[in-house]
Amino acid sequence: MNGTPELYWLPAFPDWRVRFKALSNAAAPSWDEALALARAKLDFVRTNQLDQLIQRTFTATTCGGSKLVRLAILGSSTFAHLHAAIRIAAIRRGIWVDIYENDYGQYLQELADPQSELHAFFPNAVLFAFDPWHLSGSVNAAMSQADTDAALEETWSRIEGCWSIARSAFGCTILQQTVLASAILPSLGQNEHRLPGSRRGFVSRLNNALIDRADHAGVHLVGLQERVEMDGLGGWHDSVIWHRAKQEVSPAAAPVYGELVARLLAAEQGRSAKCLVLDLDNTLWGGVIGDDGLDGIVVGQGSALGEAFLSVQDYAKELSRRGIVLAVCSKNDLDRAIEPFDKHPDMILRRSDIASFIANWGDKADNIRTIAAELNLGLDAIVFLDDNPFERNLVRQELPMVSVPEVSDDPAAMARCLADAGYFETLRITDEDRERTSQYQNNRAREALKVSATDMDSYLRGLDMVLLWRRFDRIGLQRIVQLINKTNQFNLTTQRYTETDIESLMADPRSFGLQLRLTDRFGDNGIIAIIIGRMSGKADLVIDTWLMSCRVLGRQVEQATLNLVVEQSRLLGAQRVIGIYRPTKKNGMVKDHYIRLGFTQINEDADGVSTNVLDLDAVNSPSTFISIKEG
Repeated sequence: MNGTPELYWLPAFPDWRVRFKALSNAAAPSWDEALALARAKLDFVRTNQLDQLIQRTFTATTCGGSKLVRLAILGSSTFAHLHAAIRIAAIRRGIWVDIYENDYGQYLQELADPQSELHAFFPNAVLFAFDPWHLSGSVNAAMSQADTDAALEETWSRIEGCWSIARSAFGCTILQQTVLASAILPSLGQNEHRLPGSRRGFVSRLNNALIDRADHAGVHLVGLQERVEMDGLGGWHDSVIWHRAKQEVSPAAAPVYGELVARLLAAEQGRSAKCLVLDLDNTLWGGVIGDDGLDGIVVGQGSALGEAFLSVQDYAKELSRRGIVLAVCSKNDLDRAIEPFDKHPDMILRRSDIASFIANWGDKADNIRTIAAELNLGLDAIVFLDDNPFERNLVRQELPMVSVPEVSDDPAAMARCLADAGYFETLRITDEDRERTSQYQNNRAREALKVSATDMDSYLRGLDMVLLWRRFDRIGLQRIVQLINKTNQFNLTTQRYTETDIESLMADPRSFGLQLRLTDRFGDNGIIAIIIGRMSGKADLVIDTWLMSCRVLGRQVEQATLNLVVEQSRLLGAQRVIGIYRPTKKNGMVKDHYIRLGFTQINEDADGVSTNVLDLDAVNSPSTFISIKEG
């Protein structure tokens, strides 16, 4: 399409303007209401109106505990008209963004000057965005292949130099916008690749090489060109606006551009959705299984409608293969709801693909709460897909933290809607992500053993658990950083680190970083805990980070981990272990973690941050049914 890109997956609020006016005039404006208005389908004008209201009414510390990102936009064109859209898109994901933009054309000068306002701002995320005319300015149609190749290497040297300076100066997350190649006019025509000095070809070559170079440098891509190829250039770029205001991205496309950037910022913080909850009737198949029976539902090859429902299942299956957990929430009798998964020959999804399956006649909001509890997931990690607008609105009202895409009643458009909404945006995929569904299936087997055991000791002994540990290494680096930045509930300090930070830790002889796996008779749970310890002075080992997967709670893993921490602390010469608890909105479950493990609390400040001490000379290592092995 060539129309204006829209946030079509978000619901349109007919009373949005009335609610906005009420919020503007409120004596004590509600952050929850501001957040609700941000989650509506907004155009450029409403995005800016809401941003202005939020910026003058709230701050990073008064907006419900949002995470703060200091984003510097460094580029060759004008971005001021995009700031509001980035901030509002981030707010939808629980992130408050402060934005700095370089003076026009001065990105390199500000990067290189330690006294610049950019360095005073000290961003923790930098977005590099270069327009195609700026990058291809040294190229013309008369150039030879050799001259064009040399210009390409010089341009790459400049781009990678910017990445290097930013990482060295700020130790920050780096985003790189792909280049808008389609905005450059062709010189030769449909066979533009045959002209060595083609500017459009030059920029296309930049984009083609960007993937490998960015991966090698740990840089995340903002896929502007890829999005423009989907939507059409006309909706994203206006040559008249470009020449008048040097705005590469048209103002009307700002809300969707803000989404592209905010999704990466959220993914870096582990705020992407982790679970897709699926309705069944008229979502995964056509018809009602309870009325139409197995032979009467529409799914499979041979009809346009049946193939459309298959496309929904196929996309869900692909999400599952790369680590998204699938669940079912349906108003149905359980046996009838499961039947197509087990017996229909054309179903792509099978019962084994579903980690939690709830079919009853209860309220869907309550059932989604049950799914979240069963899977040990926060409600903000869930996306709910349902063709029924009544059910969608009910869940939005009862569970505003759950993402509910506003899908059309045409199943052919559902998968595209899910993809465009970007709920599952992820920066890295690990082997453990791909194994997540099998891990949940293994959990069901463990629960069956628990039910059959006569007592808890018998259950734990029967699991044959082994805690495998090893130091941080480059093999596990991506998974380590992923867990550090997405774990919120069992996380004592909620420290967030980049790959560069972890590499520095690995080189520090007075620190240790431990990655822990748990195996048992039912399989491998994957990496379930991360521990970072740092020596402070000569005698104290401070636990900088202790995070753990909630799915292994109640199996003595905490006690076994403490035994390992004590051993590693003694090797560094520590006499005491210091455990810090820093409260957040989500980690209340571990408030007394250190007390339960035998630490003595020696201080708690006004913000609830507590300091706890374990004397290594007096420690009694707790006994467990877990073997600890290095490997």
